[in-house]
Amino acid sequence: MARGIDYGNLMHQAMRGLIRQVLTDVADHGLPGAHHFFITFDTTDPDVQIADWLRARYPSEMTIVIQHWFENLMVDDEGFTVTLNFGNQPEPMRVPFDALRTFVDPSVEFGLRFESHDEDDDEDATDEDDDDDGGDDDPPPPPREAEVVRLDRFRKS
Repeated sequence: MARGIDYGNLMHQAMRGLIRQVLTDVADHGLPGAHHFFITFDTTDPDVQIADWLRARYPSEMTIVIQHWFENLMVDDEGFTVTLNFGNQPEPMRVPFDALRTFVDPSVEFGLRFESHDEDDDEDATDEDDDDDGGDDDPPPPPREAEVVRLDRFRKS
């Protein structure tokens, strides 16, 4: 029996559990001190729920900031919902944990990056997918393993 330990998948589950715990605490008690989050997610994920105008503006990924103004933050095992303010226009959204690409708290120089590692995507990919004619749909990035985010790029100069 050729069976291995899928460390990449186990690490992703652990990192999502950490984010779930942090967001649950913020939902219950608010943001402590100077903490705030930059959360980047895949807007092509079928379970992401955002306004049509946001999806049109961010067709492949979007970064949100949870800091000064947010409402209705609710967390469950699959993801979180939150209402954020976009130019004085409150917009509710739902982000599944599986759609996360990065989670950064620059106040304490903490960050996580999620890379796709789904083997099913490998089987479906063809060379024709790379010959996109510039349409609105970007081909998915090639699967990669998890890696730690370097926080230097988020520092203020």
